[in-house]
Amino acid sequence: MGHVGSYVWELRQKVGSRQLLLPGAQVLVLRADGAALLQRRADNGVWELPAGACEPGQSFAGAAAAELFEETGIRADPAGLVAFASLSDPQLHQLEYPNGDRVHAFALCFVLEGWQGTVRPEEAEVDEIGFFPLTRVPAPTHPPTLEVLRLFELYRQTGAFQAR
Repeated sequence: MGHVGSYVWELRQKVGSRQLLLPGAQVLVLRADGAALLQRRADNGVWELPAGACEPGQSFAGAAAAELFEETGIRADPAGLVAFASLSDPQLHQLEYPNGDRVHAFALCFVLEGWQGTVRPEEAEVDEIGFFPLTRVPAPTHPPTLEVLRLFELYRQTGAFQAR
């Protein structure tokens, strides 16, 4: 996990596959018709939201905007991202990657509406990308993504920030 030269990559050189506590961000991109952008990971084939780890000196919103651009080609002003939830439940957000790297991820979840641009998947990480109705996401879907979508629905119903 982690691109060569990234903060996570540097940590992995020192600690191997040992579990890391990792702050990061996820972005729920919504089209005007309410469909959500999901991507199928190249390494394990599951569908998920664009997401990634924070780099040193980067805010959650900055990480969200950077990862969104890297993985999808969509440019977002960090000020235009709306935080609606956090996901840190160790029962749900401890991840093990195909190479054996383990993380307990702490994600701030953002929604982005009213965006412009052309969606293009990042070839090394993303096999497929598309928009799907929130009620019919493709399978297999990453369990943390399903939880973030559930938290978003609660946020829409209540207007209250959600934490899990």
